[in-house]
Amino acid sequence: MSGDRGRTLVQIGVDVPRELIAAAGFTPYRLAADRAGAPAEAFEGQPPRSRSLLAQMLGRDPAFAGAAIAHDRVEDVQLFSVLRELSRTGRGGGLSTAHVDVLTGADESIRRYNRARLAGFKAWLEGLAGRPITPADLAEEVAKANARRRRLKQVLDLRAAPTPLMSGVQALDLIRAVGQVSATESGGLILAAQASAGPRTGRRVLVTGAPHETSVIYAMIEAAGCVIVGEDHDWGDPWADMMLDESLDPFEALLRRWETPLPGAVGGSSVARAQALTARAKAMDVEAVVHVRLPGDESSPWDVARTREALAAVEKPLLCLKLDLEPDPVRLAEALDAFFADPFAPRQAPPARSRPEAKAPEKSARPASADGAGRRSRKALVSTADFGVWQRDWFADVRRRAAEGPFAVVNADAPQEILRAMDIPYVVNQWWASIVAAKQRGGDYAALLKGADYPADVESYSAQGLAAALDAHHDDAPWGGLPKPDILALTKGSDAGAKLFEAWAHETGAELFVYERSVDSRWDLPVAWWSDLPERWDETLEAERLDLLTAQLEASIPRLEAVTGRKFDPARFVEVMTLVNEQEDYYRRARDLIAATRPAPAGIVDTMPATMVPQWHRGTIWGRDAAKRLYEEIAARARAGEGACPDERVRLMWVGRGLWSDMGFYQRWEDSHGAVFVWSMYLGLAADGYIRAFEGDRDSLRALAARFVTMGDELRMPTWAGAWHVKEAQLHGVHGAVAIDDADPFVLEALERAGVPVLRLPMSNMSADGDTLEAAVTAFIEGPVAARVR
Repeated sequence: MSGDRGRTLVQIGVDVPRELIAAAGFTPYRLAADRAGAPAEAFEGQPPRSRSLLAQMLGRDPAFAGAAIAHDRVEDVQLFSVLRELSRTGRGGGLSTAHVDVLTGADESIRRYNRARLAGFKAWLEGLAGRPITPADLAEEVAKANARRRRLKQVLDLRAAPTPLMSGVQALDLIRAVGQVSATESGGLILAAQASAGPRTGRRVLVTGAPHETSVIYAMIEAAGCVIVGEDHDWGDPWADMMLDESLDPFEALLRRWETPLPGAVGGSSVARAQALTARAKAMDVEAVVHVRLPGDESSPWDVARTREALAAVEKPLLCLKLDLEPDPVRLAEALDAFFADPFAPRQAPPARSRPEAKAPEKSARPASADGAGRRSRKALVSTADFGVWQRDWFADVRRRAAEGPFAVVNADAPQEILRAMDIPYVVNQWWASIVAAKQRGGDYAALLKGADYPADVESYSAQGLAAALDAHHDDAPWGGLPKPDILALTKGSDAGAKLFEAWAHETGAELFVYERSVDSRWDLPVAWWSDLPERWDETLEAERLDLLTAQLEASIPRLEAVTGRKFDPARFVEVMTLVNEQEDYYRRARDLIAATRPAPAGIVDTMPATMVPQWHRGTIWGRDAAKRLYEEIAARARAGEGACPDERVRLMWVGRGLWSDMGFYQRWEDSHGAVFVWSMYLGLAADGYIRAFEGDRDSLRALAARFVTMGDELRMPTWAGAWHVKEAQLHGVHGAVAIDDADPFVLEALERAGVPVLRLPMSNMSADGDTLEAAVTAFIEGPVAARVR
């Protein structure tokens, strides 16, 4: 890096407005994750890419002037919250950091949101620079940036010539270098690259898939006899096309950039990416397109199916590679040679699933539980005894109504209360996944996904509904099978989520509703949110976020009316919202009783299903009354001194999604150690995360926005999630916490900092290998937990 380090500002994410940074007098430096990353022990629990970026930002001396992080990918959003938490706990090195939470789309509500976020970023830059940014300053930098991109594009076009005059390695290295220097310095780099141009030979290929921040893999591909003539990821040549309209007000020109996402954007449309990539493949006359999946990439695997279809129409083959950051070059060369020997060979798909045949259980098989395979769990509560029968009757009715239409499937983090008020039958995607897990059909469904060219190892829990749409054997599907949806809805809470649902809509023809996932960009957060949100949500949450989601909810209503032919009744919606608040209040009372009572009147074997089954029916009288019955029975048991484990000596909390396929796992240590799991996120979040007070229909829709705008933050956003889990651990008096691999590492660190021992189990909630981990739990209880009990 050249120039004054103190005037260099880190940029993470292509959506950071470099022109605004330059107008403030700083040199934007687009930080790339290097191959080595940070030491394994540094920033434990973070992905390798984030560890590398953190090490570079916090380990440099002298320090960067600051850092700006965009919303390009969920990992970057998490990175901002990690830096905020490190700073809060005195480990951040004082790096001034801003989150530029701009979203893509031409909708007016998104434009208003982006305008507010961009104004906030401008104010942050002005504070950092100690001077205002004038329109003239910004216009000058816009002109410089456009000129640089034009010159860069001229050079990059050399490798797209019939005889490439530049390698993919040279192009990628040049793009990265230009993104790390001032506009003046970039001119010399571009001229030097142009001067070194010369003929290149090899098989012409386009690269797609994950963004490549270094040229290591490019070098291996080209060493194996290829020449990379282009790519569609945002570290490649699309960066040179991000021109701004100089005829507009410069601030307005920046806003226009986000109206249309880059085709290869991490969270963008698979269909749009496939179409744009195919057009380039045809125009550039490539021999193949190479899709590279790198570690941590959960988005691009969902592009493969649409990409393969689109390329087939123009007779271009697709090679899919799943690589480490530093793959074996010999094996990579062998894979390329094998592919080009027969590039149009039929893809080897898994065999179609056959109907399962009944067979005698093996001696080691676990006894089946009432909810599916796995250890039989002992239920202490009788108020939930009819839940299973009621749920089956309900689902049978949903299937009947779905046959008549309309029918919806929604993600748990997507607003459902409007559907309830409009009497549109729906199923929550994660409920269906729990049924699949309980019936241990995950393996069958994984084969169905692979057979359709979809990934089976990305968002596998959320992909069970898509897999159901691919299942031709409806007669042996769990509970008769999931009906074909007319409506699909989700919030963009992950890089893969919107693409997964886009694939689902492609397979079913469903109307897709996507709600934007905004992010709290404040550096100082209200840590005790559980006390503030129920009554004071309008004061506690950022108005911009509430405005955006409220506007999107309002816009969804006429769309739903058009799709279903049903009308939205504001008075009915108020009834639904009132019932939800009443239901969640009963959960809050039940949670508080379990926390305060020794022995605990119920463990999570009871409270998990007793919470989650009615939660899928929020806004109904049955859901409210089920929560009431749960509370009343827990209260009666507390008065009578009845415990889930009468000989309770150890209290444990479970951090992460539940093991729905093996609920008996949680009771394994009750008889032997008096150890009872008293806490899970299910009852805890119901108690603290849903209640939103409102007054009539005046702000009921905004209250719904307030309920969902934070969904997920409570469980996985550092600071919010860590403080809440510590509060819950202390409230329940737990002696230890057991976590699976979806638990946020800062949550676990916060628990340990508060004196709560933590056991990290290397398993997901879809795993079926609880037996192999029992020894670890036993050792944990007899070791760190026993020391805490004493």
